Amino acid sequence: MGLDVDGVEQEVATGSLPGWDRVEEHVRAAHERYRGNDDGTVADYIPVLAEADRALFGVCVAESSGAVHAVGDADVEFSVQSISKAFVYALVCEAYGHEGVLERVGVDNTGLAFNSVMAVELHDGHPRNPMVNAGALATTALMPGSSFAEQWENVRTGLSRFAGRPLELDGVVYRSESATNMRNKAIARLLESYGRIEVDPLEVVDVYTKQCALRVGARDLAVMGATLADGGVNPVTGERVVSAQVCRDTLAVLASTGMYERSGEWLFEIGLPAKSGVAGGIVAVAPGKGAIGTFSPPLDPAGNSVRGQRATAYLSRTLGLNLFASSPHVPVTPTRTTERRDPAP
Repeated sequence: MGLDVDGVEQEVATGSLPGWDRVEEHVRAAHERYRGNDDGTVADYIPVLAEADRALFGVCVAESSGAVHAVGDADVEFSVQSISKAFVYALVCEAYGHEGVLERVGVDNTGLAFNSVMAVELHDGHPRNPMVNAGALATTALMPGSSFAEQWENVRTGLSRFAGRPLELDGVVYRSESATNMRNKAIARLLESYGRIEVDPLEVVDVYTKQCALRVGARDLAVMGATLADGGVNPVTGERVVSAQVCRDTLAVLASTGMYERSGEWLFEIGLPAKSGVAGGIVAVAPGKGAIGTFSPPLDPAGNSVRGQRATAYLSRTLGLNLFASSPHVPVTPTRTTERRDPAP
């Protein structure tokens, strides 16, 4: 659905974070408050992920100003997994534009599991959004490049620009996922049958598997998210990665679909666009302010990090990040024109 707003300039209104010391204090408090929580189960459907240390816990906030606050295991690297979907989507939107990508990949929540085949069949092969696997595969297939090797390199360098440092492939995770990704291969074949993927679907799955196996830390996630919060400019390196319009589109999709079937509950409780990954990462973005990156392997039944969700909820409240939170306007002193008058007798 296109809305006739072409040529209308986008006005932006954002707030600001508290001072350095307050942000630092709250990041440390979030880590201390939840580091003892042992709820959740480490993912094991990708065999190598089952070996993760469930005690690891890192929290980081990156401000749009470039300030970074990291606590705990924020620099321990893990595979980015599904969080990569958000940033590959942004790169593809940068290449093909708002309408070009929307025509191929929708923006509505499926209400079903992230790897659902039924969601594809119910909608005549049209992927409902780029954050579920079907939509992510269709998005990766659109990545610019004259070969699959070039597409993969453009994914790697593109996500590296978001992070502000070179990201590398975790070969162990890649091989483990490649040996167990039969469902993704089936979904890609199904999309090919509907004409939604027009290149070799198994090569698309391979590029997608590699993008999920890129190594990041919670600090990287925070900087990547802060780049989306900063209108597409990496606040640490100063490099423009994508346009402000692309950031708006990406964050809108994350708000409605980033946490899968829990997206509505997440938005209701925390009020931030966010994306999770089964290795235990979460990135949450406050437009104009910055982003939160967390890492903790134990997950809830929906596949979202337990400690990460709680730390993010705490920081959303204490740092004033919830997009839907507001307070009463300063009362206006009544004047002769604003005083309430009783009706005439």
